[in-house]
Amino acid sequence: MDAAAFRAVLHDRALAEGFSAMGICAPDATSDTAERLAQYVDLGRHGQMGWMAERMGWRGSAAALWPEARSVIMLAEVYTPPENPLPVLELRDQAAVSVYAQGRDYHDLVKKRLKRLGRWMVDQTGAQIKVFVDTAPVMEKPLAQAAGLGWQGKHTNLLSRDLGNWFFLGSIFTTMELPRDAPETSHCGNCTACLDICPTKAFPAPYQLDARRCISYLTIEHNGPIDPDLRPLLGNRIYGCDDCLAICPWNKFAVTASENGYAHRVGAPPLAELVALDDASFRTRFSGSPVKRIGRNRFIRNVLYAIGNSGNPTLREAAQPLLADPDATVADAAAWAIARLS
Repeated sequence: MDAAAFRAVLHDRALAEGFSAMGICAPDATSDTAERLAQYVDLGRHGQMGWMAERMGWRGSAAALWPEARSVIMLAEVYTPPENPLPVLELRDQAAVSVYAQGRDYHDLVKKRLKRLGRWMVDQTGAQIKVFVDTAPVMEKPLAQAAGLGWQGKHTNLLSRDLGNWFFLGSIFTTMELPRDAPETSHCGNCTACLDICPTKAFPAPYQLDARRCISYLTIEHNGPIDPDLRPLLGNRIYGCDDCLAICPWNKFAVTASENGYAHRVGAPPLAELVALDDASFRTRFSGSPVKRIGRNRFIRNVLYAIGNSGNPTLREAAQPLLADPDATVADAAAWAIARLS
């Protein structure tokens, strides 16, 4: 079977495994990524994500990550929510959790699917492969754009005319030479909906993100107290933020998620219930969820900020015990929340 014929069979196999779309690019297809990444880090917009600077060589060049690779197969897997997540932000004494973290951890689900597809490739061709899902220094979004899956919108997330922007990315690096897809170009036009809705104004300009102001970064990656000026803008968002994704007009083309693991599970639980979790109960409650990765202390910090933003004085009592929490950041967040509600 020649490379073109195999690519067609591989595409059908990928869809049969549950992926929503597939594209292929060369490992060196994102030659300008290294320069843009260096500028991003030089401006300090990566915040505390030191690993971006430490592995910049690999992250800036997929070819450097595995020099033997000849093709990169990019795959999309949708997790479209059953309903718009924005109305949850009005439920001020309940928690807003990002759509992608509502179900099981996508790292596990996507990687299992990638490995099954990869094993099939090896059995069919004998080629070598490596699979990646957001845990290695791989710039998935530029690679996916080079592979024709979509384009990085003004909110810097990947958009697709066929899928909207609710989808995960996975990659298979292989030593096979496979036909490349044409790269996608931007179709954002004059729309600025994603920039306008951002509560913290985290976009210095279209197609640029300052993570230090991004609610997803602040609630997930940032360690320690959050800037007091930004805390009121978090609202009831305790893990991630979907505003710029949810408002995008291209979501009218979003397709339904086929993976049951992404089905609604966490919901919008009461803040009073979440703030009472100790380490053991936190781990039990969020077992198998992406939420678990931030740990109990960072999670409770976020919940206390949400309590402070709730406008509900009855929640002061729920925050009171945390004034004596062994973690200084949690205790600080409790004091801030109580002061806000007084």
